[in-house]
This record gives sequence, structure tokens and C-alpha cells, in this order.
Amino acid sequence: MSKVRVRFAPSPTGALHIGGVRTALYNYLFARHNGGEFLLRIEDTDSQRFVPGAEEYIIESLKWCGIKVDEGVGVGGPHAPYRQSERKDIYLKYALQLVESGNAYYAFDTAEELNALRSACEAKGETFSYDAKSRGSLKNSLSLPAEEVKRRIDAGDQWVIRFKMPENENVEMDDIIRGHITINTSTLDDKVLYKSADALPTYHLANIVDDHLMEISHVIRGEEWLPSLPLHFLLYRAFGWTDSQPLFAHLPLLLKPQGQGKLSKRDGDKFGFPVFPLEWHAPDGEVSMGYRESGYLPQAFVNMLALLGWNPGTEQEIFSMEELCEQFSLEKVSKSGARFNAEKAKWFNAQYMRAASDEFLAGLLLPQLKEAGIDTTAERAADAVAIIKERATFPKDLLDLTIYMFRAPESYDEKSVNKFWKEENVAYMRELREIVADLEVFEKESAEHIVREWIEAGQLPMGKIMNCLRIAIMGIGQGPDIFSICEFIGKEETLRRIDAALAKIQTA
Repeated sequence: MSKVRVRFAPSPTGALHIGGVRTALYNYLFARHNGGEFLLRIEDTDSQRFVPGAEEYIIESLKWCGIKVDEGVGVGGPHAPYRQSERKDIYLKYALQLVESGNAYYAFDTAEELNALRSACEAKGETFSYDAKSRGSLKNSLSLPAEEVKRRIDAGDQWVIRFKMPENENVEMDDIIRGHITINTSTLDDKVLYKSADALPTYHLANIVDDHLMEISHVIRGEEWLPSLPLHFLLYRAFGWTDSQPLFAHLPLLLKPQGQGKLSKRDGDKFGFPVFPLEWHAPDGEVSMGYRESGYLPQAFVNMLALLGWNPGTEQEIFSMEELCEQFSLEKVSKSGARFNAEKAKWFNAQYMRAASDEFLAGLLLPQLKEAGIDTTAERAADAVAIIKERATFPKDLLDLTIYMFRAPESYDEKSVNKFWKEENVAYMRELREIVADLEVFEKESAEHIVREWIEAGQLPMGKIMNCLRIAIMGIGQGPDIFSICEFIGKEETLRRIDAALAKIQTA
């Protein structure tokens, strides 16, 4: 295999969908696995759909995900510039080359004329197509005299250059994911490659020329580009570039949670999950959710996304970026669409929260505590998150899970009180209070051992006593190990909270 060079080439037309992020990720993983290079190219030739801020959003999204660009926009490199709008002077030369070789032609039909033809065909229940059957009766350099063509061009008439699709030819293609594909050209139309009106190429011409000039070895892109593959194969042949033509791989779609259709922003809005990596502020003022702002860790987001369409062939689900780079291969990418699962995305985040260091999580917790009016140290915050991290899914959960460690409960969960704070259990709580007061060493293991001995010796109801202690200390009926909480707050605070509960809570 020659040097692996892949590119991610989004259009700056709005927020980057997570399907686009996955395309970038798979390109990146493939490049890293093969010791290759990952390029970022911005395909901004469609000026009408350009959205201010979209390019910056794309770059920031890749950085947040940990996808490092080796060459391209924002980085530079030997094939600059990497924005197609800055390369527009390149493309006309190649479009004219195709005309001169007989693989393309000038067409002068106006938009109004073509719309009239489409309407006439629809009225007859037919579909209009600019192709081998119709081109001879339309206004183009194949049907008009050469003098007329020259006169029109010299007069400044608007024209486009269309690819001359071969007639009734089977195009044989290979795709790394899809396998061998055969398409007959009788089903294909003569696509526009270049437009004189704005002096810009269409996607088809620009991406072929740029991939060739940038020495791209593999084109890894979404399934939606699969219908364009025959044209792109034929363009490489028309240019005489088949020997250096890249290999193609078309990725499966990301599907709606219910499995039918492509995942869209509307699905996210309906079911309450993001479909963009970062929060997006549209020019019209609409704000869309982002995974970053929703509390997802970038490593969890990338791990989740990698497994939407790729299967390593093992039971392993948690992968670092390094492990993904080591194990990724296009041969293990599925042909069928991957159904998005919002609950599984949360599961991945919970796994990464649990695996995070106490110091990292303390850094997330400290600002939340400060906002709640609690001043503590980073060391103290780290001790707190060590107790509850198994229960956290998002950073925002940390405050709710630790607040009772820094502040005594001001109220008590009514449902738990009604269930457990009975007269006989309150009597046990008074006994427990004296046992705690007599403890010389107040640590989790020793305190728990002595309390359990007392309960077992008296054949007392363990569950009821522990739940009453939890209500007194935390104000709620469930949570992490209660003896860990007691050790954290200390003996004196434990006694104060038991006394407060005995004084405040009425028996059910």
C-alpha cells in the first residue's frame, strides 16, 4: 500500500452532524492505523448555502473529539489552499480539458427552459433527464454548430459544462465496504461539472480534482455519496488518472432510534438528545443541543460513535483513542445502517465518569459547590467524588450526589420517612447514637464492624436501622455506602445529624 492519505471534506453549511463526526473519526482512525495522514478540506463552493461560523464550528468539534488534523485548513501544508473557494482558479482548466477530450460539453439551456421540460414530462407521467437520449435535442455543443457555440461563449451567454455520460456501458467498481458494484450508464444523467455564472465547479468536479492533486489514497465518506460513485469512477478514467485513483469506502447511515430513516435534528428535538457534537447557535437565533454542553466527556462520545457502524469482533466496548487506532479496520465496518441509542450514549459517559481520576472529577465538582455557596478544598472534593463516582452519569450529577457531604439535610424525604421512621426504629436510632458516641476510632471499617456486631447480637432489623441512619445523615432513603459518608463528615457531624433527625422528624 502506498502512503495512506485520507481527507474529511465537509461543507460549511451549518452545524456538523454526528454522522459527519463519525466520518471524520473513521478517516482519522484509518490514517493512524496505517501510519498515514489525515487532511481537513473545506468544500465551500456552494456560496448560497454557506453559513458564517460553520467552518470554525467544524474545527472546534474535531479538536474537542481529539481528532488531530495533519494537513489542511487551520494547519496548512504542501497542497494549500485547502478551502475550495480559494482554489476556484484551478478547476476551469480541468473542466476544459474534459471538453477538449470529448468527455464533456458546453450546455446553454436556461433554468427556465429546463424547468419547462421537467413540467412537460411530469404532465405525461414521465421524468426528464439530461442524458444520452435527450442531449441531442437540447442546446449544447453536441447539438449546435461549432460557430454557434463560439458565438454564444464570446457573447457572454451563460453556460455550464456537463459530463458526457457514455451510452449503455456497465461501470465496474469496487468498494471496500460494499464489495463489487456494477451500474449501467443508461440509468445516469449528464451531471453539471462547472458553471460560468459563478465561475465555480460543482462538487463532482472539485472533489475529484482536489483528491487527485492532494494525493488522496482512500475516500471514506457517507453512504449518501454512493450514487455518485459511477460518475467519479468515470471522471478518473476521463482524466487518465485511474492508476492513482483512490480506493472508496462508503459508510452506513446513522439511523433513528426506532431504526427507520436517517438520524436527524428533529429526532434529537423530539426525544431530547443532541445530534451535534457542540452546541450550535444558528444565524436565525435557534440554539441546538451539543454533546459537550450536555455533559458528555469527549472520550465517551468518541467511543460511542466509533461503535456505531464498526464492530471489533470481540465483546470489548470501552476503547481509548489509542486502542481504536490500533484495532480499526474498514473491513469490520457494517454495510447496514447503525441505529442510534441515546441510553447507550449515556451508558458510555457513565463508564468514563467512573474511570476518571478523583482529581479530574473534583475539578468538575468544585465550581458547582462554589455556586451552591460551599467552600472546600480540591482534596476534600476528591474524597467526596471517590465515594459517589459509580453513581454519576454526567458532571452535573456530582453536586446532587455530594451536597449532603458538605451540608446537613434541611429536610427529609417524606416517602422514606413514612416507610422507615417508625417508633421502634427511632428507639434503635437512640441506641445507635450512643454506640457512635463511644467509638474511639471513627473510620468506615471499624465503625461498620461495631455497628453490625450490635445489630447481629440483638437480632435487630438491619435494613430498617440502616435506612433510618441514611435518612438522618443524608435526608434521603438511598445512596452510596452510609459508613463512607459518616467517615467523610466525621464523628461530631454524624452525631449532630442524628440528634437533629431525632428532634425534627415525627414518627410515622
